[in-house]
Amino acid sequence: MSLQLKIKKGLDLELAGKVESDKVEKVVIPDHIAIFPDDFPGLTPKLNIKEGDPIRKGQPLFHDKVHEEMNVVSPVTGTIKEIVRGERRKIIRIVIAVDQQNYDKGISQSVNPTDDESVIKLLMQSGMWVIMRQLPFGIIPDPQVRPRDIFIAGFDSSPLAPDFDVLLKDKVNLIVAGVELLNHLTDGKVYVTRRRGSRMPDIPGAEMIDIDGPHPAGNIGTAIANIAPVNKGEVVWTLSTITAARIGTMIRSGAIAPTSLVAVTGSEVKHPEFIRTLVGAPLKAILEGNLKDDDRHKRYISGNLLTGINVGPEGYIRWPFYQVTVIPEGDDVAEFMGWASLSPSKMSVSRSFPGHFLHRLFSPDARIKGGRRAMIMSGEYESVMPMDILPEYLIKAILSKDIDNMEKLGIYEVIPEDFALAEYVDTSKLELQKIVAEGLEYLRKETE
Repeated sequence: MSLQLKIKKGLDLELAGKVESDKVEKVVIPDHIAIFPDDFPGLTPKLNIKEGDPIRKGQPLFHDKVHEEMNVVSPVTGTIKEIVRGERRKIIRIVIAVDQQNYDKGISQSVNPTDDESVIKLLMQSGMWVIMRQLPFGIIPDPQVRPRDIFIAGFDSSPLAPDFDVLLKDKVNLIVAGVELLNHLTDGKVYVTRRRGSRMPDIPGAEMIDIDGPHPAGNIGTAIANIAPVNKGEVVWTLSTITAARIGTMIRSGAIAPTSLVAVTGSEVKHPEFIRTLVGAPLKAILEGNLKDDDRHKRYISGNLLTGINVGPEGYIRWPFYQVTVIPEGDDVAEFMGWASLSPSKMSVSRSFPGHFLHRLFSPDARIKGGRRAMIMSGEYESVMPMDILPEYLIKAILSKDIDNMEKLGIYEVIPEDFALAEYVDTSKLELQKIVAEGLEYLRKETE
């Protein structure tokens, strides 16, 4: 019997540009891809390759300086085209020219884990370890720390997020294999969330959590906070069922899956659709011929509107590799009365605007609609955060770098995405996700 969880606090944003069809009508194999070390927080990269080197699918691109067996591997076979560096020679991205004919041929792992140590070694060497995360801190798990529990997110409730029933169609057996392996790594439980009414069946070896309610119902932090909160000194691991399926693929075949099913979404997309493409593919290849010809400046986001990364038209799909969103930038608009306009097309959570009462699909742009101002203790954050914390006081503790109060107010339970919706409704226009990320990094360095 599954656990039942009803989420009451939250907010669903009704936006234009969602993929309505569950058909995959296009496969795009680009001529190059890019991998970004910043997508793997907690890892200090040390290169295994140099420009011009041939690379095979599954071969390490770089490894962690501390845990040398922890690899980030190439998802394709090809050639190292470019290693882009920034200040202090920081690695920004590794660009790989794809071998169009043989991109899926590469290294196969010998998969025969007999104990916990061999399971950890397999996941680290195959590149599967780095796509998991741990709480606290939202970083790659420490292989020397055994988790209390493992939580697996089985759906995404973010704006325009794709339906996992489509992304994981015919992959239940791979999820089962992944869960079976993960059970070796915890003495506690493996939990799998799913939207109530989902087609996902019960997964053997996992405790199922049926969740109903508005966003952030799909955030794994919401499930953890309501089922088994993280206390000081405890560690839990998190991943998605997509990642579990990737682990299952590696278990069953000995090789990693080079492709990802990507939802192309947003109001500036002509035909929102699912596209199968390579991990790390350039947005240009995915969006070619599918953007509206309206001469508006556009924002290109890898991910969803609340937590995604603004990568620009020359950007790439970033981790977790399953959604791209394109909306108007808004810097080319001269709107009468600006943010105070009472236009019914303006989306707002405030009852002061007509759009609040209209049941329609909105097409917002990227403007913040108002200036940044001092923090207002209004209770706005609590209204959309179904967690037993005091978010406004926690933000103040983070800003003042008060570690004692940060711990008392629940810093170990949260990651930046838990504050994404609060950031949207915040009349103070604070960059809450950035504040939380910096607070977690500060706390991690101070407590190491």
